[in-house]
This record gives sequence, structure tokens and C-alpha cells, in this order.
Amino acid sequence: MLKQRIITALLLMAVLLPALFYPSSEPFVLLSLLLMVAGGWEWARLNACAPTMAKAVGLGLGLALLAFWLLGGLEQTWRPVWLVSSLVWVGLAVVMLRRGVAGWSAWPAAIRLGLGLLLLACAWLALVQARQLGVGFLLSVLSLVWMADIAAYAGGRAFGRRKLAPTLSPGKSWEGVVSGLAGVLLLGLGWRWFDGQQLTDQPSLFTRLQTLGELVSWLAVIGLTAMSVVGDLLESLVKRSAGMKDSSQLLPGHGGVLDRVDALLPVLPLAMMLVTL
Repeated sequence: MLKQRIITALLLMAVLLPALFYPSSEPFVLLSLLLMVAGGWEWARLNACAPTMAKAVGLGLGLALLAFWLLGGLEQTWRPVWLVSSLVWVGLAVVMLRRGVAGWSAWPAAIRLGLGLLLLACAWLALVQARQLGVGFLLSVLSLVWMADIAAYAGGRAFGRRKLAPTLSPGKSWEGVVSGLAGVLLLGLGWRWFDGQQLTDQPSLFTRLQTLGELVSWLAVIGLTAMSVVGDLLESLVKRSAGMKDSSQLLPGHGGVLDRVDALLPVLPLAMMLVTL
């Protein structure tokens, strides 16, 4: 399993990094579109769509986003979208984590499917426009989520005692959450120091947030870290409702696309909202 995970990760990096660092954003946008097709297909499967229908949903999402791109949508400012999608994510966190699996299953299938596709589209738009703000900015957002996950895993393994959400994700603990937050705060200090060396003209998320004031900027970082946990837990809730361990097996050793990006889905629009106030 570990060997398979490493091989898959290396192959993904071999595709992702050239697209990410290419001088123009087009290759990255195209690659992200393909990921959204896969994500839409997985989401349809998690919401009980038949195999053919699930493929049609994924392809339809990809074509809709492609049309949006070709019609110039990526060149516009979408502050209201960031605000609305962020509020929806916060609302889902409050409502669904309280109601649990049964509460999610009680929603009409069409609403569950449509809401998820809209949130995927918003996350894609935020991802692409984050890349347009600069590779450094996008990497800082990605690294926040990665650090929260890695530090939480390490801290949970070492100190975990109190379960965070035992019915949704038994491996997560409050100690892990605190460890993840500590890791992100240290990461933020590191990004600020790096930006201060003026080695790049692309300020990170953490430096951009600093313009809001010290207290507000660190509260924003805490909020972003919390939402990365929310994204993970909500996907776990949906998978349990569907009776699936992984969203798919597209990425051997890692599960599906949604399994890899679940924590990013709420963080991306929230980060864009904060830096475009």
C-alpha cells in the first residue's frame, strides 16, 4: 500500500508541478478542469447516481466550467461568490455535523447533488483565480491545508485521547486538531519571513492577510484551519451515508479525487474572500 501511494503521488507531482509553474495559467486551468470532471463523477456516485448518469454528471460539470472559461468568466471578479460559498460551508458545518449521517440522507437527492456540484464549481473558480494571483499565493493556501493535515496526523498519533467525531472519522482527535493548528501558525510565520526576504513578488496568503491587522489575520488563519477540518469531516459524513470507504479508486493508494481535495474545498473560496475584501 505504501509503495502504491508513493508511486501515485510521484506521478501526480510529475503532472501537477509543470502545469503549476508554467508561465501562463492555461495548463493549470485545463488540468484542474479534468480533476473537476473526476470530482463531479465521484460526487454523483456518492449520491446514488447510476454509473452512466454519474459519468454524464462529471462530464457535464467539466463542459459547463469549460464554457465559463471560454466566455471570459475567469477574468471577472467574483467576491460575492466567495462570500456566499463561504457562508454555505459554515452553514453546512453547523447543521450537518450536528444532524449527522441520517440528517444528510434525509435531504432530497437532487438538492444534495446540485449543492455539491455548485460547491465544486466555486472551489474550482477559487483555485484558478488563486493561481492567477500568483503561484506563491496558491502554494501558501495549499500548504496551509497540507500542514493542518500532516501536523494533525502526527499530533493525533502521539497525543490523541479525545475523539473529535468518532462516528464520522474515528482517527481524528482534538489533540490532533490543536497540533494541526500549531503547525499552521508556525507555517504562517515561516511564509511571512520568506515574503519579507523579497525573494518573490507574489505575497503569500499569510502576508496578504496581515493587511487586515495582526489580530484579524491570525483569527482568519485559525478559521481557515478549522474549515479544512470541516471539509474533511463533511466528506466523511457523505461517504458514510453512501456506504463507501473512498470516493473512488481513481488514485491507487489514495482513494479518489474528492478524498484528496476535501479539505481544500471550503478553504479556497474562504481564502479568496479574505484577500479580496
